Amino acid sequence: MAYLDVSPMMTSLRTNPEDFAIAEGWLRHIPSRHDFKFDPDGNVHLRAQCDCSHLAVQTEQGRELAGAYHHWEAHYWRPLLINREFASHFRRSPVRQFLIDVTAWLHRRLQQQQQQQQQQQHAPRGQVTALHPAE
Repeated sequence: MAYLDVSPMMTSLRTNPEDFAIAEGWLRHIPSRHDFKFDPDGNVHLRAQCDCSHLAVQTEQGRELAGAYHHWEAHYWRPLLINREFASHFRRSPVRQFLIDVTAWLHRRLQQQQQQQQQQQHAPRGQVTALHPAE
């Protein structure tokens, strides 16, 4: 019986981890759109839109691939998700950013008004500060 040689995929998991993602419980190779699922016994199930899915993965190679997948998940995928979640804690929503901008504008405006009032209070008295036409 002919088997599908998955060694190129194991190499790709190590060298190009960004080419893979997990979607709905399946490991997806994004460029080829091949999906892989691993059962508890180490068997590999393959979904593909090409003839690749017509060949089974040899049991021993399937276990090696499952090991490579678990390594990829632990050392690439999980840290990536955690870092994305961490970064999201520091993003501002558009509404929040708008409120911050409005508050900052209002604060600047109130400071400008206060400065203008202080300048008017400290203006020299008895001196002409502006010429006004006579009536």
